[in-house]
Amino acid sequence: MKKTPLTVVVITKNEEENINDCLASAEWADEIIVVDDESRDKTIEIAKKYTDKIYSRKMDNEGRHRNWAYAKASNDWVLSLDADERITEQLAEEVTNLLKGSPVYKAYTIPRRNFIGKYWLKYGGEYPAAQTRLFLKKEFKYEEAEVHPRALLDGDTGHLKGDIIHYSHSDIADYLKSLNSHTTLEAKKWYAQGRKMSLFHALWRAFDRCFYRRIIRKQGYKDGIYGWTVAIFSGFYQIVSYLKYREMIELNKNNKPAKVK
Repeated sequence: MKKTPLTVVVITKNEEENINDCLASAEWADEIIVVDDESRDKTIEIAKKYTDKIYSRKMDNEGRHRNWAYAKASNDWVLSLDADERITEQLAEEVTNLLKGSPVYKAYTIPRRNFIGKYWLKYGGEYPAAQTRLFLKKEFKYEEAEVHPRALLDGDTGHLKGDIIHYSHSDIADYLKSLNSHTTLEAKKWYAQGRKMSLFHALWRAFDRCFYRRIIRKQGYKDGIYGWTVAIFSGFYQIVSYLKYREMIELNKNNKPAKVK
């Protein structure tokens, strides 16, 4: 079977529970690259079943790390995939047909089905929640930010219909663990950029994201208890990020602004 001239790039760290299904969903591409952040489990051992292009690199900054990984691709087109994601058959067929022709755009967004455990979040802005994942390597890069780096691209972006399945959190405990990690990175970003954040601003952002956007405008209530939980946590995210940001300021208030590592 002829494979599609496409490089699928996967970023990993201790993903032995996810990596097999992730890479199996990408076997239709003619190149798979895994960039591993010093895993201590069987991630690399499992990945070797699917590719010999496995690189080890300590993640210092998410945007920079991803750009480094994409630069390893030998194909012009790259599909960026996380270890907890799967490519659906519909998406694989759509991308294959697209690349057989002459793509109009330099990059394409792909919708994602986000799951908590076995529950698919369909409302509250969780679906389609499309992200730029398919792109021409020479035309695309990420902002070098530690958390939520912005996609940098000149020109318009096309949109695909096939989904990526995203098993983002195995359960609520895993969700909280991720929230703790990401709020730390968010606070570091605010501090490093010298942002002037206030309690009022944090509370307003919490209200805006929790109730107005997720629950009311994007009908998150339709996802029941999971919809309400995600909405509340999104508001909590803003407040916790602010508190961690304040702690960083207090720790350094008697010194010149320190460079955040």
